[in-house]
Amino acid sequence: MAVKHIIALLVLAGIWGASFIFMRVAAPEFGIYVLVAIRTLLATAVLLPLLLLTGSVKDIKQHWLAIMLVGLANTAIPFVLFNYSSLHLEAGVNAILNATAPMFGAIVAWSWLGDKLSKSAIVGLFIGFVGVSVISQQKLGEDEISFLPILTALLATLGYGIAASMMKKWLQGVKPLVVATGSQAMATVVLAPFALATLPDAMPSTNAWFSAVALAIAGTGVAYILYFKLIADIGPAKAITVAYLVPLFGIIWGVVFLQELLSAQTIVGGSMILLGVALTTGVAKKPRFKAKRG
Repeated sequence: MAVKHIIALLVLAGIWGASFIFMRVAAPEFGIYVLVAIRTLLATAVLLPLLLLTGSVKDIKQHWLAIMLVGLANTAIPFVLFNYSSLHLEAGVNAILNATAPMFGAIVAWSWLGDKLSKSAIVGLFIGFVGVSVISQQKLGEDEISFLPILTALLATLGYGIAASMMKKWLQGVKPLVVATGSQAMATVVLAPFALATLPDAMPSTNAWFSAVALAIAGTGVAYILYFKLIADIGPAKAITVAYLVPLFGIIWGVVFLQELLSAQTIVGGSMILLGVALTTGVAKKPRFKAKRG
């Protein structure tokens, strides 16, 4: 992998890791639905001009139903669920839970598309979900963390897994920029009624607005462009390794900007999740020993 691609992976991981602190800052003031609607609307505004330049807007009309379903599974529902969990969980914990997406992707692909699960992948799933269990048993200050925010974060990553199989089944050959732009636009339309019905009583602070705009433009629009460029340059198998870097940056940003403290249970559970994801996706494999021939 070239140095420029490694740098791009680090930048992308840094942006996506920062998304969790932006959510933690903005969600309490904007509300769950309004923040997601702002995020998807501004992301559409960033992506749409690029789509117009490529002359691919017609592809959205041709595949509108599949793109709308992907928009629900990959954007609208997960963003809402992560906004909810960000009200109760530290940014670093949310970033770690986000790393379970490839595990759910493997389960959905196995159950829906008939993809095979290797023995190491099954071991990885077991280790990863034990890691989730470890995190769910921790305490935040004097209070135990409710499992509901953890469950909503996991349901969000399940949505990412379902969306991956949707794209493989229904949108093979469709340009990634078309899917990204169309899904953001569709999510905006679907979320608009919920956002209008839950507008905040008071104008959010400047800090909250900055976090919302950064989440939309950097965390969604720019990040999608960078991610799809990496897929084109180095392939999806290498580009997906960003999933291992996002928790690291999520933890770092949470500690630096929000003064978060991660418990030993979070570190142990997070390490188990990342090991599980590595085994599930085939990045790490169980060693095979071959007998030496004399």
